[in-house]
Amino acid sequence: MSDVTAPIIYLIDDDEAILKALRRLLETYGHHVDPYSSAESFLENHDPEAHGCAVVDLGLPGMDGLAVQELLVAESVERPIIFLTGKGDIPASVRAMKAGAVDFLTKPVNAECLLAAVDAALKRDANMRQEASVRHKIEQRMASLTAREREVLGCVVAGRLNKQIAAELGTVEKTIKVHRGRMMEKMGVRTVADLVRLSVATHH
Repeated sequence: MSDVTAPIIYLIDDDEAILKALRRLLETYGHHVDPYSSAESFLENHDPEAHGCAVVDLGLPGMDGLAVQELLVAESVERPIIFLTGKGDIPASVRAMKAGAVDFLTKPVNAECLLAAVDAALKRDANMRQEASVRHKIEQRMASLTAREREVLGCVVAGRLNKQIAAELGTVEKTIKVHRGRMMEKMGVRTVADLVRLSVATHH
């Protein structure tokens, strides 16, 4: 493997011929493909931390495609999914899209449509991972605050002035200024607007 961080396209279809054809197509365009013929084997072996997306047949025997999606969502695995179906099942496609599916393609799959959907899914995966990384960094900064600095942060974000914070926390304005300065420095921000933005980012 040339690049261990290359995104993985998890391909799940119980039809061996389709699995081979789609794998060949995706690999021709430089994608790293991990194929499975059942939902169960995919769920047992996939790496939830790996970058990438999943191309899932809706009508899998045993656990079907929607059940795979529901399980990943329940386990907080943010994996963009593209569904394939032979029936053009409208109610199922609506359910899948509402639950966050990237696309819903009918078989036989058009190569250009599949490649475009995979590109869109990989972009979504990269964006989600970047947002998660930013949230993690902010949470680390939050964790470095003392209990009092955290109280001051809450008050500042709520729009209170130093003297109001001092009255609320039972101390003097001068002390609040010191706590506020240290808190802003640890959070890596200079303005209240930036602090509010960081605070909102951690609650998405």
